[in-house]
Amino acid sequence: MEYAANPLRYDHMTYHRCGRSGLRLPAISLGLWHNFGGVDTLENARSMLRLAFDRGITHFDLANNYGPPPGSAETLFGQLLKQDFARHRDELIISTKAGYLMWPGPYGEWGSKKYLVSSLDQSLLRMGIDYVDIFYSHRPDPDTPLEETMGALDLIYRQGKALYVGISNYSADQTAEAIAILKQLGTPCLIHQPKYSMMERWAENGLLDVLEQEGVGCIPFSPLAQGLLTDKYLKGIPTGSRAALPHGFLKESSITEETVRKITSLHEIAGQRGQTLAQMAISWLLKDPRVTSVLIGASRPTQIVDCLGSLSNTTFAPEELAAIEVILREP
Repeated sequence: MEYAANPLRYDHMTYHRCGRSGLRLPAISLGLWHNFGGVDTLENARSMLRLAFDRGITHFDLANNYGPPPGSAETLFGQLLKQDFARHRDELIISTKAGYLMWPGPYGEWGSKKYLVSSLDQSLLRMGIDYVDIFYSHRPDPDTPLEETMGALDLIYRQGKALYVGISNYSADQTAEAIAILKQLGTPCLIHQPKYSMMERWAENGLLDVLEQEGVGCIPFSPLAQGLLTDKYLKGIPTGSRAALPHGFLKESSITEETVRKITSLHEIAGQRGQTLAQMAISWLLKDPRVTSVLIGASRPTQIVDCLGSLSNTTFAPEELAAIEVILREP
């Protein structure tokens, strides 16, 4: 059946300005890191993308190596973009990245100009588009001068292959240096994508301050800690969950007694707020005005609906925040 987008799709989504740019992103964006690859079901992916767009999620985030296998998420997305969303291309923010291993040999990963430019060309072919809205350097390269990596982003920006550029997984100091180089080149750094959640808080050690000072947006990934900050693991590891799958980053060994105790206590606070644990985890990030958007993942449409429920309550009483801190600091 031909897809007809919800005419009311913008009525209930909140959009935040990204740093000091003119671009606004939805408070919740959808990442295609998992569940959109060659090992996954096309129709399930279609259902998730349609539901997301119908609810005002305009930003879809990919990377060259997303799958598995690597590249297959971009291929699948390109197929659905052509079939369902071609008429809505100007309403979409499509981002991709390069930095991790994509093909063998010395030019298939890290941050050289050769790799970044070649990778984006391949990504555009897989998705069947002429440009992406945001292109990221996916990780800093310890062996390539930062001037070269940022120079590649500048080149891509000036070629019109990306409307904006950003960085991901850069430390606070590396971010400040990267922003300064891009500023000298005349290409602004739009956004930083750090791993940030209640369980992963390194971004609070200077990075958020740098982004605020420089007027750069922030879009945390893994806000639910690969599913830990959901109701899924309160009673063990269910069949089909990320921790039970042979691929992916969340391992069965991560579900310790201490972790279950923490998420159980957090679940109780969420219930008192009238939220699921996932909703509270997203709200906890969005309470900070330096966070532009939260990048969620999903394996089925109902998870997207649940995450969207977080937008109805993104404020916390001081005693709630204090109680959450006590739980998170427990050994």
